[in-house]
Amino acid sequence: MSTQPIQLHTPLGVEVLVLKAGDHIELSGIVYTARDEAHLRMGEKGIPFDPDGAVIYHCGPVIHNDKVIAAGPTTSARMNELSGFLIDKGVRGLIGKGGMGEMVRGQLKGKGVYFAFTGGCAALAASHMALKGVFYEDLGMAEAVWVIKLDRLPLVVGIDAHGNDIFEAARINAEKAFRSYSGKPCSGSQ
Repeated sequence: MSTQPIQLHTPLGVEVLVLKAGDHIELSGIVYTARDEAHLRMGEKGIPFDPDGAVIYHCGPVIHNDKVIAAGPTTSARMNELSGFLIDKGVRGLIGKGGMGEMVRGQLKGKGVYFAFTGGCAALAASHMALKGVFYEDLGMAEAVWVIKLDRLPLVVGIDAHGNDIFEAARINAEKAFRSYSGKPCSGSQ
């Protein structure tokens, strides 16, 4: 695990294949927001941007006067069934909160990574962003694909290109801890 953030710039290339789950990075460059409806539209109508090395941010930002006001992550597991075609087309990074499922972990192997951003930090995210454009604006503010330029957004590698997953590791450790303490009284109880 790195101690200093690793600087990355989009479009991403093979450099992401050496990242490890838990690495701290700072991401700069263009990202594209996409939630459920945007994924469905891209699956039906095609991807409106070059997906090669692209990064998708699971987010429905608040936009006012052509400025990103808030841009907290959406729960990424909602996109588990919708992300595979983007990865197959060359998308190298996904950003969101809460991790993704086993299927996405497999789809990312040898191709890309999932970056985690902390929920509840929408204003912090927006402070690292500049609005550059929009696709599918008819879907509404939360579901449109917004083109956003990042300036050193702090992220953690949640799932690396080798299938290592900090969320799955935490779940396994929690289950082990629960089993080892199951049936034992809490300290201090009488």
